[in-house]
Amino acid sequence: MTLTLPDSIRDRFPLLDQVVYTASCSQGALSTEVRAAYEQYLTDWDEKGAPWQLWVERSESARSRFARLLNADTDEIAVTTSVSAGVSSLLSGLKVLGDRNKIVMSDFEFPTIGQNVHAQELVGVKVQHVPAASDVTIPLDRLAEAIDEETGLVAITHVCFRNGSLTDVKEVIRIAHEAGALVLLDSFQAVGAVDIDVRELDVDFVVGGTLKYLLGSAGLGFLYSRADLLPGIVPTQTGWFADEDIFEMDIFDYSPSATARKFESGTPPIPSIYAGVAGMDLMDEIGIAATEQHIKGLTAQLVEGLDRIGAKMVTPRDPSKRGPMVAIAATDDLALAGALESDGILAAPRDGNLRLSWHCYNSEEDVEAVIKGLERHSNLLAR
Repeated sequence: MTLTLPDSIRDRFPLLDQVVYTASCSQGALSTEVRAAYEQYLTDWDEKGAPWQLWVERSESARSRFARLLNADTDEIAVTTSVSAGVSSLLSGLKVLGDRNKIVMSDFEFPTIGQNVHAQELVGVKVQHVPAASDVTIPLDRLAEAIDEETGLVAITHVCFRNGSLTDVKEVIRIAHEAGALVLLDSFQAVGAVDIDVRELDVDFVVGGTLKYLLGSAGLGFLYSRADLLPGIVPTQTGWFADEDIFEMDIFDYSPSATARKFESGTPPIPSIYAGVAGMDLMDEIGIAATEQHIKGLTAQLVEGLDRIGAKMVTPRDPSKRGPMVAIAATDDLALAGALESDGILAAPRDGNLRLSWHCYNSEEDVEAVIKGLERHSNLLAR
């Protein structure tokens, strides 16, 4: 069931009674459902002592929810504590690269990706960056030129965390696959606000988490791996939940799961799983497709307002090239965020810009409040 946005769901987010919340690109607002999920975790712990079987079942529930979210099979999903943990495990096992010992990445990646990729230089991997163009996009021709016969993996972000630029994911995947390279897609700034279908995209690996638009909390992520690639990947970074039989408690050999569980590590983040499943269930009820369209409408309203007050938008103006977040140039992003907070508007500063991100619970009135707030503090806007 898809709900009418945002009036039908705003009462589930108590914070919205106090502030205008535009920081979903940093963390989604807390819902009553997620708060109740944490209470349920404590109740289960209190009443059952050490309910490991229940907690393992909860972890499997998270796997199923991630699979449904991405249109994947459950065996293609690893439940991780973070994108960092998933990517590190994946890269440690990518012997599938063979002689293709180069990784191509854009300059829009989050530090998790950049640092994990460059760590592979210690074992002989070459890394090549593709810089952005003046229109705040990663040019496909530059990317295609960088992907050659030595390239084993292309790492791209779905939506840039600094400026909201939306990657033409399908075209990048096509270019990479034609050159014989695999693609790792970081969808943390998209999943929950953008419909993602791994079959339709034909993508090899996808990572993300519940902290932002999936309305969960910190400490829970996922890694999707295409099933046919799994036999050729043997991670050297591992943990007991990656074993083929976690209850065998074997200390005498390394027998990773044949499924994407091989990318998992130690004890799952049980409290975050309770919260993450509740957040995903809520987004399933609200509807991601409906949320995506709602956000596009609010973003168009914001762009018109920014033009009206003369604010400089860093995010691409073309609607097809931007995600659920818009970045505005500031003379001092921290000062501007602080000034807005004093007005009851919470936004997320980053990289010299003020980031404004909309979600299912934001309204047209929120947008107008932000525009008026920016106009009041126009001395902190870069022109």
